[in-house]
Amino acid sequence: MTADNHSAGSIAPARWARARDYFELTKPKVVSLIVFTAVVGMFLAVPGVPPAGALIWGTLGIALAASSAAAINHVLDARIDAEMARTRARPLPRGTVSEAYALSFAFVLGAGSMLILALLVNALTAILTFFSLIGYAVVYTVWLKRATPQNIVIGGAAGAAPPVLGWTAVTGAVHADALLLFLIIFAWTPPHFWALAIARRDEYARVGIPMLPVTHGVEYTKLYIWYYTILLTVVTVMPWLTGMAGLFYLAAVLLLDGAFLRYAWALRTSERADLPMRTFRFSINYLALLFAALLIDHYLPRTFS
Repeated sequence: MTADNHSAGSIAPARWARARDYFELTKPKVVSLIVFTAVVGMFLAVPGVPPAGALIWGTLGIALAASSAAAINHVLDARIDAEMARTRARPLPRGTVSEAYALSFAFVLGAGSMLILALLVNALTAILTFFSLIGYAVVYTVWLKRATPQNIVIGGAAGAAPPVLGWTAVTGAVHADALLLFLIIFAWTPPHFWALAIARRDEYARVGIPMLPVTHGVEYTKLYIWYYTILLTVVTVMPWLTGMAGLFYLAAVLLLDGAFLRYAWALRTSERADLPMRTFRFSINYLALLFAALLIDHYLPRTFS
């Protein structure tokens, strides 16, 4: 192998590694769930199939905005990420991406999102997406996360916006059904994230983040996970009660709610060390399956829904 060939062979893996680092800045697993709920919101907004333009450009714009918010979050949390086992292998703590480059990357993603949504979708979606981005990347990460143990409850509003954004991308208006989708994710967020916070309580305490298990104790947090899971059960039945969804969705959500309540009750009554992370992981699947059930139900004949 010549020197030039050797050099080219070593550059390619380095470029792939750099690309993976930037991709990791977007929190792809989190963003994929965000985008999925937004896309479901698009399909639920119309009786048939959403217009191709709104579907494609709306999905891309919302995905870029969520990725931009994730990258900003990486920058703002770089110090605490370096001290937590769950996050210390991220690109910024490892030093493989600088904060300046990460911020530039986030700016490009955010600007691209706003241009796409404003020019190719509609102004309302662009405005709501912008405030959602700022709400998560700045208000939650900079202030709420470090200011109050209710950070997840209050900051959950930004994370609950994607279905509304998807709805407005197709219709150009906010509908009561879209707000119900918002309410589902808003009620889901505390039990979802508090389960993780219990599992990582010592790490959050070490870096000075006032998560509920740190400020009020694990048993108190378990109790509130149980309360919020009951609230979530009530909220998730509402699409059927309002006529937004039918019997297929009702059957699916009752099974999902029953499983979530079982996890929450086990978490409340057991000291098993594995339960918080098992509950956290289940909650992710729960939300994805719930929105999938809404989507399937939307297109079933009325005799089934």
